[in-house]
Amino acid sequence: MLALVSGSCNKWLELKPQNGITGGDFWKTKEQLNAAVVGIYASLLAEPLVANLFVWGEARADMLMATTTTTIDQQNLMTTNVLANNGYSSWASIYSTINYCNMVIQQGSSVKESDPTLTEATMNAYLGEAYAIRGLMYFYILRIWGEAPLKLTPSYTDADVERIGKSSKEEIYNQIISDLDFAEKNVFVTYGNSDKDKGRVTRYTVNAIQADAFLWMDDYQNCVNACNKVIASGKFGLITESTQSRLFSILYYQGNSNEAIFELQFDQQKLNPFYTMLFDPRGYQFAANSVVSDNIYTVDINNPLNYDFRANGFSFIAANNNIIWKYAGINAGQGDVLGRPINDYTAHWIMYRYADVLLMKAEALNWLDQGAESLSLVKTVRDRAHALPATDVNPDPSDKEGIAEYILDERAREFSFEGKRWFDVLRNAKRNNYGTSLFNKMIDIVLVNAPGNNQQSVRAKYQDTNSHYLPVNADELIRGGSLLVQNPFYK
Repeated sequence: MLALVSGSCNKWLELKPQNGITGGDFWKTKEQLNAAVVGIYASLLAEPLVANLFVWGEARADMLMATTTTTIDQQNLMTTNVLANNGYSSWASIYSTINYCNMVIQQGSSVKESDPTLTEATMNAYLGEAYAIRGLMYFYILRIWGEAPLKLTPSYTDADVERIGKSSKEEIYNQIISDLDFAEKNVFVTYGNSDKDKGRVTRYTVNAIQADAFLWMDDYQNCVNACNKVIASGKFGLITESTQSRLFSILYYQGNSNEAIFELQFDQQKLNPFYTMLFDPRGYQFAANSVVSDNIYTVDINNPLNYDFRANGFSFIAANNNIIWKYAGINAGQGDVLGRPINDYTAHWIMYRYADVLLMKAEALNWLDQGAESLSLVKTVRDRAHALPATDVNPDPSDKEGIAEYILDERAREFSFEGKRWFDVLRNAKRNNYGTSLFNKMIDIVLVNAPGNNQQSVRAKYQDTNSHYLPVNADELIRGGSLLVQNPFYK
């Protein structure tokens, strides 16, 4: 088995579990327990997980454009030509992290017996981090595959791997909520250090994940309650700056801003995977689609100096073949900009930030018949970003579907290329059992990258809601035996 931590990633990640973490001589001290928990975070940085999170969250929607070096698997995702042999149908990178979480959950409580200096509260806080990340990983599985095996015990060797069938969406969701409930009660509110507070799970991280999960399952009041816990803490706020470049620097180049709730902490010892994907001058795999500038942000043709801060020069660089800039840039702006050298791809992967909490609350309030308050929250996010009047459709406070579409569009502007677009589109499309106009909007979105001669075929595919989730990878089906069945759309 691979060691939990293969390199240091920020000072708090320098503590490494010793070799043989599965042995009985490891789980003896609170330092070893902490090292095992740190190993969970290191697994989140391991290839190819973050690269996959980007692709899973963006490729099936409308904001990416293929290039000459886009891989076949990536192109097939973008054009809805997905088969069970597509590499992105593999869930191995997520289950690897789940396995580390399961190790800590199973073994962690025994440490207190051998180390009397480990208090009950500290032990449960460490376990809470493992429960929270396991819940987050299963939340990704729920949104990507719908149904999947629910594995709650660790595997230490190949002999431990058991063949189990898929659990239903409801069973996976219930486990997510159970894991997050334990985590909320036990994880630390603060670690006394800004980098740790942004890079390790705090109670507010748990609240943000809870809000997201509740929103996915249309549990709107609980979503609002979870958002309110983050808001009421007073620990977070929107970064408001008078220049585009300054806002970019604080949010994306420096990272761990006051707006950040949970960010995966890349650094010089562990670079993020985005150089090859988004910037390599020899050929990068994805660029911003033209619809991002033309339709999502729009352009003020009468006044070039009037622009959405999040658009050209910030999320992408139009003058440079629509390069995606959030992970590639040192600065931002409408003129000269600087890109990171290959050895400085240290931009964090942002899981949650305060703007996300505000827009999740806005979405939930809309479906709770509180349209005016919902629109007020959207306006707060838009004002910070200097959003253009052309994107302010000003829906009536009683128009639930109109507000929902407005928020969906605003989330595209706010979280462009942060791995959220496809999940936002699918969440809105499936609402009320696919009973709103947003199902048709999803169809329009997936058609953006569909070849012209394939448009009707894609439209027909998406009428089957099983196609909205990925197939079980062919290799997993072989390993899973008769207990693991394929998504019926791909049979």
